[in-house]
Amino acid sequence: MITLRLMWGLLVLCVVAASPRRYARQAELDNYDNNNVDLDKNVDGTDVYDYYDGFDEPQIEIGTLSPDEDIDPSHHASLEEEEEEEREDKELPIKPQLIPSGFGESGTLMGPSAQGGMATCMLCTCLVGSVYCDDLKLDRVPPLSKDTTHFYARYNKIAKISKSDFINLNKLKKIDLTSNGISRIDDDAFFGLPALEELILRENSIRQLPALAPSMTLIDASHNQLGSTGIQREAFKDMSGLLYLYLTDNNIDHIPVPLPDSLRSLHLQNNNIQMMHEDTFCNPHDLNYIRNALEDVRLDGNPINLSRTPQAYICLPRIPVGALI
Repeated sequence: MITLRLMWGLLVLCVVAASPRRYARQAELDNYDNNNVDLDKNVDGTDVYDYYDGFDEPQIEIGTLSPDEDIDPSHHASLEEEEEEEREDKELPIKPQLIPSGFGESGTLMGPSAQGGMATCMLCTCLVGSVYCDDLKLDRVPPLSKDTTHFYARYNKIAKISKSDFINLNKLKKIDLTSNGISRIDDDAFFGLPALEELILRENSIRQLPALAPSMTLIDASHNQLGSTGIQREAFKDMSGLLYLYLTDNNIDHIPVPLPDSLRSLHLQNNNIQMMHEDTFCNPHDLNYIRNALEDVRLDGNPINLSRTPQAYICLPRIPVGALI
């Protein structure tokens, strides 16, 4: 029995002596510093390398491996160049810019995609058919997609509206150019828009109101410089669906008749209107005529005494707002 135990012990020693060496694993400091783990210590606090006393550690030389013959040394340089080009491409501005006048086509909005209104949507905000270009310091109308239905370019620096600005925009229903300093509008700039219903030109320097399509429902040209000649004769006669007409603060000296029966609201305050006629709103040949739709007429701020011509508004459901004495 003793002999068997001795033989078994010798066998175990031989196996241990013949087993491969163990080396301490080098850990990355970045991954283990936060865990406060000491890789050179065992669980019991003893030094790891105490177990390997008497063994010669192999020496490893760094940098002795020869480069692969199949790899082109210039390949690394080309990779760096490609990465640098990619970074430059990402840093390029995607915001289109308006080319100043004198550089080729006047007012061309340029960008990565100049087809239709795509470039405009990189500068402005586009939501379905609506384009919002408010307060962008634009000095001209940007190109619009043919699918545009509502266009807003308020608080810019657009000085002129040309016929080409809205050409072929057959779906355009609303244009708002409030506060731009517009002084010139081509007479047919809006007339060729079959779906146009609302036009807002407030707070500009317009002296002549252009011809408008009969499809209009709202016209707001308040705070301009129309004066006595800025509105064409019978300008609103054929607008059978016109509901709101706002011409406040324009130094107008007359009420622009005839007005369609559909009209609900007429604002002419702060002008230079001095008189009304019997047929301004009513029909003097039909005493039973009542104009039910026109409930909101503003004439305050004009040098007119409404009490002198009561027959001019007797057919209205409400008396116009203005001076009665």
